[in-house]
Amino acid sequence: MSWISALADLQQQGEACVLVTIIEERGSTPRNAGSKMVVTAERIFETIGGGHLEYKAMEMAREMLATRSQDTRLERFSLGASLGQCCGGATVLLFEPMGQPQAQIAVFGAGHVGRALVPLLASLPCKVRWIDSRENEFPEHIPAGAQKVANDEVVDEVENMPPGSYYIVMTHNHQLDLELTAAILKRGDFAYYGLIGSKTKRVKFEHRLRERGFEEALMARMRCPMGLAEVKGKLPVEIAVSIAGEVIATYNASFGQDVKKGESSVAKLLPASRRS
Repeated sequence: MSWISALADLQQQGEACVLVTIIEERGSTPRNAGSKMVVTAERIFETIGGGHLEYKAMEMAREMLATRSQDTRLERFSLGASLGQCCGGATVLLFEPMGQPQAQIAVFGAGHVGRALVPLLASLPCKVRWIDSRENEFPEHIPAGAQKVANDEVVDEVENMPPGSYYIVMTHNHQLDLELTAAILKRGDFAYYGLIGSKTKRVKFEHRLRERGFEEALMARMRCPMGLAEVKGKLPVEIAVSIAGEVIATYNASFGQDVKKGESSVAKLLPASRRS
């Protein structure tokens, strides 16, 4: 895949990357000025010549991705003994971060509230995985920005989410809600966990979770009932708006912090121009 096609695909998928460009060459070099390479956390597209130069460039690009750096960077390399390349020339590389870090949201349940909520979340600059074991519960049209996941082993999908993800559980089965809750709390690296239900449901779940050895501090991070208390009403769309509002409030409050086990944090979705 060409670098420009890769950039377009990655932008559509919401995946951050770094564009590496040779902007200057002196002497003998493996590729000419203007050569480009796209680097993601796991893949590369195109090449700037291979060898140790390319390895060092990939290492630097992935460090930028890991630290969520949005600053461009210039680096000069001598292609001699220090890089183990026999070209003997020199090259200058430009590193350009592309794409903002995005929140990853897992919505478990394709019932009435799920069908009202997912289009709202999908309209935000985030990636939504909409998960249910019941294929026929999903609507015919899945909103752009959301991925349908029909899996009989719903709980397995918890492990498929990256650290710092948002989890929203609203399935048709209380026991499944409990198993999902246990799996999410066991990970402990979520930015937000919301469980649909009443205060009574929360008390019952906390009792069962204590029996499984979960600590009070971890259970306290669970939002149940979830959603903004100021948004009243029991219609699916009213509940969905309440939950979406709480999700937005959460990521707005915690931009730029690293997510560690036992903490709640994720990159804010708003562009820099709208942060205050």
